[in-house]
Amino acid sequence: MNPIVEIKDLCFSYGGELVLERVDLEVFPGDFLALMGPNGSGKTTLVKLMLGLLRPLTGQINLFGTVLERFREWYRIGYVPQKATGVDVRFPASVEEVVMAGRFGRLGPGRRPGPLDRRAVDEALAVVEMSACRRRPVSSLSGGQQQRVFIARALAGQPELLVLDEPVVGLDSRALDSFYNLLALLNKQMGITLLTVSHDTGAVTRRVNRVACINRTLICHGTPAEVLTTANLVRLYGAPVRRVTHGHR
Repeated sequence: MNPIVEIKDLCFSYGGELVLERVDLEVFPGDFLALMGPNGSGKTTLVKLMLGLLRPLTGQINLFGTVLERFREWYRIGYVPQKATGVDVRFPASVEEVVMAGRFGRLGPGRRPGPLDRRAVDEALAVVEMSACRRRPVSSLSGGQQQRVFIARALAGQPELLVLDEPVVGLDSRALDSFYNLLALLNKQMGITLLTVSHDTGAVTRRVNRVACINRTLICHGTPAEVLTTANLVRLYGAPVRRVTHGHR
């Protein structure tokens, strides 16, 4: 099986300070991979490099078997940033219009949305519990609601790979468990490959099948049982960490 994402010997620096050093990582079809590490460890930087938003100092990234510099099929990848900033919320766009923007990569230039596109938008809004707000301007929503809209926008594109950078930021406790259930559904029943940046070791233990721990370099990589040991968490965070498994209510 060929990897969807292949990262080889990747290095990156901000202003001469090395942030990522010789990172090697593969994501395979059907994976539900959690990228974990302390604040400032390079997790978000790695995601941005993978999406072509930053250029590596050295190393190579392949997406769906194509070198990143030549990759053009971006509709195959959905992205939910740590803070939803992809659309200027001051623009008078409705929730429905923002979510429909997630279909544009599938539509292609000059094509108008059809029934399949509208159904994809309806389903995405229902998943994030924002159907009732579909006509409201995005600028009128709370920060948590805006984040849900951007999650729906990524889902509307029906991606093969969904990349989420701490996606539960801004979601209230009532929505957390249903959201984690949604991710498991997308992965197991719909076959979407997931890569999520997470600090929630409890959710990671129950939901994902692989964990990659990063702190400038790749510390460890494997199943949750293999990776989330006391010894590895000490290596990752530099201090003893107690793993707590819990449900979201």
